[in-house]
Amino acid sequence: MTTTQLTLITPLDAPLPPPSEEKVLTESQWRTLMAIADTVVPTLEVSPTPSTSSLTLRASEYTNAIEQLQKQIPGNHSGNLPQQYLRENASSVPGFQGLLQRTLAASVRGEARKGIRVVLSALDTRAGCLLMTGYTTSFHLQPVNIRQQILQNWTKSYLPPLRQSVKAFSQLVESMWIKTSPSIGRVLGFPRAPVHGKPGKGFHYNFLQLPPNSSLQTLQTDVVIIGSGCGGAVCAKNLAEAGHRVIVTDKSYHWGPEHLPMRETEAAFHLFANGGVETSDDTSIGIISGSAWGGGGTINWSASLQTQSFVRKEWADGGLPFFTSAAFQTSLDRVCNRMGVSTEYIEHNINNKTLSEGARKLGHSHRMVPQNTGGNKHYCGYCTLGCGAAEKQGPVVSFLPDAERAGAQFIEGFDAQKVLFEEIGGQKKATGVVGRWVSRDSSGGVQGNDRETQEVIIYAKRVIISCGTMNSPLLLLRSGLTNHQIGRNLHLHPVTLVYATYPDSPPINPWEGAILTTVVDEFQNLDGQGHGVKLECMVMLPSWVLPLLPWTGGLDYKMLCAKMPYMTSHIVVVRDRDTGRVYPDPVDGKTRTAYTPSAFDKKHAMEGVLALARIAYVQGAKEIFLASRGIPTFTRSDEDAANTGDGINDPKFQSWLAQIQKHGLNSPETGWGSAHQMGTCRMASSAKAGVVDPKGKVWGTEGLYVADASVFPSASGVNPMITNMAISDWISRGIAQDLAASDKVEERARL
Repeated sequence: MTTTQLTLITPLDAPLPPPSEEKVLTESQWRTLMAIADTVVPTLEVSPTPSTSSLTLRASEYTNAIEQLQKQIPGNHSGNLPQQYLRENASSVPGFQGLLQRTLAASVRGEARKGIRVVLSALDTRAGCLLMTGYTTSFHLQPVNIRQQILQNWTKSYLPPLRQSVKAFSQLVESMWIKTSPSIGRVLGFPRAPVHGKPGKGFHYNFLQLPPNSSLQTLQTDVVIIGSGCGGAVCAKNLAEAGHRVIVTDKSYHWGPEHLPMRETEAAFHLFANGGVETSDDTSIGIISGSAWGGGGTINWSASLQTQSFVRKEWADGGLPFFTSAAFQTSLDRVCNRMGVSTEYIEHNINNKTLSEGARKLGHSHRMVPQNTGGNKHYCGYCTLGCGAAEKQGPVVSFLPDAERAGAQFIEGFDAQKVLFEEIGGQKKATGVVGRWVSRDSSGGVQGNDRETQEVIIYAKRVIISCGTMNSPLLLLRSGLTNHQIGRNLHLHPVTLVYATYPDSPPINPWEGAILTTVVDEFQNLDGQGHGVKLECMVMLPSWVLPLLPWTGGLDYKMLCAKMPYMTSHIVVVRDRDTGRVYPDPVDGKTRTAYTPSAFDKKHAMEGVLALARIAYVQGAKEIFLASRGIPTFTRSDEDAANTGDGINDPKFQSWLAQIQKHGLNSPETGWGSAHQMGTCRMASSAKAGVVDPKGKVWGTEGLYVADASVFPSASGVNPMITNMAISDWISRGIAQDLAASDKVEERARL
């Protein structure tokens, strides 16, 4: 191996388990779905005759596209790469349909699959086609140009189901295509792994392996922690270092830095909940949450912001004085110190520089975002797929190794089914957890067919649930608890995006550099009650950014994707006042989410969108556009660019901003997402108001605690990792003291 190879991050593959053998679609439904896919991402050719296999263009359109691509494609490339890119359609890509099949089977809930089948079947009948397309010809038999017109008409339909369908189909197809396309990475100049940083060495975990061929395995410990994320990991460290026996379980598996960052096809299933495909019931918002060893701390963006004073006061005024106490600040500082949180070593990439410099020019308050990088510069934009340098000090690098060194034991691949209770003196006392363990295969992966399955009961004096906001309440419900608040009070920090392109500058390569190092907090208190927005940077990986671009046609979409090397993307993060809930699907028990961004919160988001547009304008953007269909792109003419005197007072720009305000951020046209989930096991001063008490103990039980972001009394208003860890630090230290006192009582009783 050469020196160069040793100093570059070159991740190993992380093969996926065998796909489900479930037949999710019939042959005719697949035929229609592939026709939709090849309309969203079509083959583009010059022809005077409409075709069922390609989107036909005029010669001038095709020539202009080729010339534009030749100018944009960075570096050296084969002479026919632009032609290959335009010729490629979704169904021709090896692995596209297989990934689509896996996603539909494993990640799309049954009710949604049923809806997809209904739409696809209708598009293959005369009556259905007449109703949905205006033609009696089956969709797949139509020329691609007609199919495109049909989908474009759907985007403007007065029927919400058609608008929802085109949004869902286009984003699904785009995501699968970008993850599998052999040409998109070369067109963008996007490398498989970061070009900055060196391979890191991970901690060697010793996971418990259970004996095979036993009908039921039982284990005994002082504390069982269900979930290895930011909350569970902090609890594990504190309790193990206090001398207690600790077992940490997680349904996911550990992947060391040699496998990181993962390919986007692998990461979706190894590192994210539900294959990275999770939406609210009405599809108004997409939800991204970690499901990995180390939880969200494995895939987050290193942002390490402490809870702000107005949020602390709001929580304290609600009957939780801990949040304005010195003890809370001590916990905040303690977790930050363990991860080496600071701003000292930050080097902004162009995406973050654009945000901070634009804010400065407009007089907006902004600051650097502290990073949990252990006192090192960390210039990597891929960490949402795992950190190959092992520099991001998430739970896998910090708290969990500390816990194992102090004696904690770990079980990966353990899916907790329910908490066990017994009645003691009229009290419902938690005594352990029962679940199903699935081993790795004989090669150490999860793709083989020789994996062992084992039913396991872990008996414990204390049970801590740290499954995350989307799953902790479901475990409580499966365990027979009936508090009305369980699953309610869901906050999501809804996010929408503003994009800009700078084609007259050298390529930005926005995937390079630390993801999130700047925050604009000028608009964080728009209602005088602490509700508003923060402006931050978006992770700039193709499969995260490009599926959110508004689809207006096959050629337009491909040409817009090709502009990514010259693109910035920033997000409006709303501290939402209004809430939703999570609940189990009545058929398969998986998490369902009832949440729609409210008019109140959308009003605040609009202020953020307008601010980001102004920032892009003063930074000289050529084009500015939203993740919202129906709002045209603002394009700055060369004449406007030369006349800089008016700045944001440019009449054309002001007219465009007025269009945005008039149109609104409506659903389903506007893309909304969430990477922060909070509040579904809310901490409160009474059982009537919440799920856990001020010490994290579940109301109406003994020995059962929740320690994760689900206990937040309301939205944190900042990236939630540090708040989560600090609350878990407080809860677990209280449990350690309680256990120590109980042990003394038991010892005296024996004497």
